[in-house]
Amino acid sequence: MNDNRRAANAPWTRTRLRTAPGAAVALAVLVLVTAFLAAAFPRAVDAYETKGLRHDIAAANPSRSVVEVARPQPGLELPQEQRNSEVRAPQLSRVGSALLKDLPAPLRANVPQSAQGVRTTKPVVASEPWLPKPDGSPARIHYAAQLDLKRHATLRSGAWPRTRAPVTSGTREVEGTVTEETAADLKVRTGAVLALPLTSGETLSVRITGIVTPRDPGGSYWSADPLLRAPSLLPDPQSRYPTFYWSGTVLLAEDAGPALLNTPTEPALYWRIAPDPTKLTGPDGPRLAAELASLESGPGLLDVRETAGDTALVRSGLGDLVAANARMREAISSVITVAALGIGSVAAVVLLMTGALIGGRRRGELALLRARGGSLTGIGGRLLAETAVTVLPAAALGLLLAVLAVGEGRWWPGALAAAGVAALVGVALPLHTTLRHIRPTLHGGREDMVSARPSRRRTVVELTLLVLAVGAVTALLRRGTAAGGGTDALVSGAPVLVALIAALVLVRLYPLPLRLAARPVARLRGAIGFLSLARAGRSSAGGALPLLALLLALATAAFGGSVVAGIGDARDDAAMTTVGADARISGLSERTALPSPLAGTVRDLDGVRDVAPVRVEHGVELPAPGTDASGASQDGSGDATGPGPDSAALLGVDPAAYARLARATGLPEFPAARLKAAGPSAPRPEGAAQDRGRVLPAIASPSVAARLGPEPVALDTLNGEFKVQVVGVAARTHAVSTTGFLIVNIASLDAREPTELLLRGTPDPGELRAAVAASGKEYAVQLRSEERERYVDTPMQAGAERIYLAAVAAGAGYALLAVALSLLQTAPERRTLLARLRTMGLTTGQGRRLLAFEAMPQTLLAAVGGLFTGWATIALLSPGVDLLPLSLAGVAGSSTNPVPLRADLWSLGLPAAGVVALAAGVAGVQAWWASRRGSITELRAGDPR
Repeated sequence: MNDNRRAANAPWTRTRLRTAPGAAVALAVLVLVTAFLAAAFPRAVDAYETKGLRHDIAAANPSRSVVEVARPQPGLELPQEQRNSEVRAPQLSRVGSALLKDLPAPLRANVPQSAQGVRTTKPVVASEPWLPKPDGSPARIHYAAQLDLKRHATLRSGAWPRTRAPVTSGTREVEGTVTEETAADLKVRTGAVLALPLTSGETLSVRITGIVTPRDPGGSYWSADPLLRAPSLLPDPQSRYPTFYWSGTVLLAEDAGPALLNTPTEPALYWRIAPDPTKLTGPDGPRLAAELASLESGPGLLDVRETAGDTALVRSGLGDLVAANARMREAISSVITVAALGIGSVAAVVLLMTGALIGGRRRGELALLRARGGSLTGIGGRLLAETAVTVLPAAALGLLLAVLAVGEGRWWPGALAAAGVAALVGVALPLHTTLRHIRPTLHGGREDMVSARPSRRRTVVELTLLVLAVGAVTALLRRGTAAGGGTDALVSGAPVLVALIAALVLVRLYPLPLRLAARPVARLRGAIGFLSLARAGRSSAGGALPLLALLLALATAAFGGSVVAGIGDARDDAAMTTVGADARISGLSERTALPSPLAGTVRDLDGVRDVAPVRVEHGVELPAPGTDASGASQDGSGDATGPGPDSAALLGVDPAAYARLARATGLPEFPAARLKAAGPSAPRPEGAAQDRGRVLPAIASPSVAARLGPEPVALDTLNGEFKVQVVGVAARTHAVSTTGFLIVNIASLDAREPTELLLRGTPDPGELRAAVAASGKEYAVQLRSEERERYVDTPMQAGAERIYLAAVAAGAGYALLAVALSLLQTAPERRTLLARLRTMGLTTGQGRRLLAFEAMPQTLLAAVGGLFTGWATIALLSPGVDLLPLSLAGVAGSSTNPVPLRADLWSLGLPAAGVVALAAGVAGVQAWWASRRGSITELRAGDPR
C-alpha cells in the first residue's frame, strides 16, 4: 500500500513541476532570497558584535585591558630564605603558569605579551646631581625586575643586566637597564650608578649596564605600566605652585628581585595577564563580565589566592571595557531590532501573497479534483510534497549562502530563521489552498468584484486586530519609547503596528472616494476614466494583505533610510562644529595673531570662495547683572553673582563676511547690520586714541545676553576697555565651541589682527598648507573633510550601518515585489477585460491607458499610506532613539549630546515614488502583452471568466 502511494505521489510531483516550472523556479528564488536574508541577519549581528568586542579590547590602552594579579612582598615573619625564594624568577614563573592555566573561560591570555616580576610601589627620590630637575624638583625613580626582558627588547648599547651571584636581601649592588627614551630624557648613560636607600640606612647601588629598545612598544609587556617604556613629567602634588618632576623606571636583572625586599619602597609581586581577544565572540560578553567580576571580588579571587597567595588582589579595567561595549551593543540592538522585525514582517506577508497567488492560479484544477472525489487530506498531502520539493532545497541553499557570506557567527540562529521561512511557505501555501476547497464548488463568482458587505467573520477579525494595534500604540505613546533595559518588543514592533492600523483603515475607506469620483467622470465623454475608477473601486487587488506589505516595506525603508541619513548628518554637524567652516587657519596658541597678508594669500587659492577673519579672545570676565556701565553695583550690594556664565569668548568679526559664512554653514541669519554702529560707537581708524566710553553693539549667546541685560556694560579685555550693549542674540556660532560668546565688529577693536581665518570652499589641502607654512610654523590648518574622516565606523557601528542599508534595500525590494504580485494576481482578469473591450472597438492605446489608470488609485493609496506610516513610525520612535552610539561614539573629543532621529524626505519619498513607477511599468507591460494576444485566445468557449 505504501509503495503504491509513493508511486502515485512521485508522478504527481514530477508532473506538476514539469507542467509549471516557471512558478516553481520563482517560488524557489523567493524562498532562497528570503532564507538568505533571514539566516544572514543573526549571523551579521553576531559578526559585528564579535568584531566590536575584539576591537574595543585590542584598541584599548594596555593599562586598562590587562588583568593584574598583585600581592605585597612576603611577610617579615617568614624565613629570609623563603622570602628571597618567592621573589625569584623560577617561583614567579611557576605561579604565572598556574594563573594562566586556571583562567576561567572565555578569558584567554596573550602569553607572549603577559609579564611578571617584582616592582617598587613607592618611587625613590633620586639624589644624583646629573638627573634633570625641572622646576627644581628631583626625579623619582621606580625599579622593576621583570622577567623575559631579552625576548621583548633589543640591546642598543652596553650589556644585558645580569646577576653574577644569587641575589639576596643583603646584596648591595645589582645591574639594571633603561629604555632609549628614558635614557634620553633622564640623561642616563651606560655605567651610571643610582643609589637606592635601604631600611638599614645603607644604600643599594644600581649600575646601568645597557640601553634597550622595546620591540613592541605598544604591547602589554611595555605599556601596561607606561613608565617602563618612557618617563613622564608629573605635577608635584605637594607643591603650592605648578611644578613638575620626572618619573621613570629602571629595569633590573630578572633575578634581582630579592634586593628590593629591604628597601622602603614597599615592593610588590605582580603578574600582568594580557587578554587575547581573537577567540572572543559577541555572545561571550556577558559571561566575560561575570568572570572578571568574580576574579576581582568573588569566588574567582579565592582561586587566585590559592595560587598566588592569601594577600593577592586582582585589578583590571577590562570589565569596564566589556560593560561599555555592552551598553553600546544594547543601544544599537534596540534600533536594529526595529529594522529586523519590519523586514521580517514584510517578507512574511510577501511570502503569503506568493502562496495566495499560486493557490489562486490552481483553483480550477483543485476544484475539479475535489469535485471528482479527491479528499482534503490527499490534496493537501500532494501540495505539501510538491511545495517541499521546491522550498526545502531553496531554504537550505539560502542558509548555506548566508554561512558563506557571513563567515563569523553562531549557526543555530540562522538555521532557525531559514527553517522558519521554509516552514511558513511549506505549510501556509498547502493549508491556505486546501482550506478553500472544503466544499466542492463548480464555478466561483467574478474575481474582479469585491463584496459590498464583507463577511461578519472578516469584520470581527479586522476590528479585533485594529483594536489591539491601536491599544498597543496608545500604550506605547503613554509609556514612551525611551524605556531602558535592552530591546523592547513593543517599541520594535511599532512599524508593524502602525502599518497594520493604516492598512485596515485604508482598505475599508479607499472605495468611497473612488465611487464619488466615478459619478462626475461618468458624465464625461469616453469610457476610459469611468471604467478605470469603477474597476479600481471593486478590484480584489486592493486587499488588506498587499496593502499591509507595501505599508510595512515603505515604513521600514523610511525608518532605515532616516537612520542612515541621521548618522551622516550627525557626523557632518560634528565636523562643522569642530572646524567652524570648510577650513580653519589658526595659531598653535589661542593668542597667536595671524599675519595680515595671509587672508589675501589664501583667498587667491583655487577653490576658496570666501574668507572670514575672526579674532577670538577666550575667558573674558563678565560683570554681574545689576551693574551699571562703569561696573558698579546699582543696588550697592556688591553681589557679583547672577545667571549666566562668569566668562565668555569675545569674537571680533567682519559682519558681512561672517554673515555669508553663517548663511553657508546652515546657521540662522546673522544680523550683520546691527554691528555696524555709527557715531561714537563706530569703528575707529587705526592708531586713534582709546576711548573707554565707547559702546559697541554686540550679538550674544542666550546665556550671556541673560547675564548682561539690555544696558551697556563695561568689559576689560586684551583689546582694551570698552562697553558693550547686547543688540541681538545668536543661539550658536561655529567660530568657537563654547556656549557663551559675544560677537562684535572687529573694526571697533584696538587689536584687529585675526587669530583665525574661516574659509569656505574646497581648496587643495596641500596648497593650503603650503601657503600657510610660508607664513610661519606657528600656524595650523584644520579641514572639515579631514575632521569628518575622523568619525570612522568602529566594527560595531559599521556592521549596524550595513544592516540598515540592507534593510532599506530589502524593504524597497519587497515593496516592489508586493506591487508586482498584487498586479499579477489580477492579470488574467485584465487580459480578459481587454479582449472583451477590443471586440467592442477599444484601441490598443486606450487599453493601455485603462490598465494604467486602473492601477494608479491603489498604488497612490499605498504610496501616500506608506509616506504617512513611515512618518508616523519615526515620530513615534524618535523620542526613544538616540543615534549617538551609531554616529559619534568612540571618537575622542566628540559631542556626547543625544542625536535625535528625524524623518528624511528622500527616504520617505523615493521608495513611494518607486512603487508608483513600478506599478505604472507593470500595467504598461501587461497592456502591451495583452495587445499581442488575439481575442480568440483569451475568449475561449466555455471559459468561466
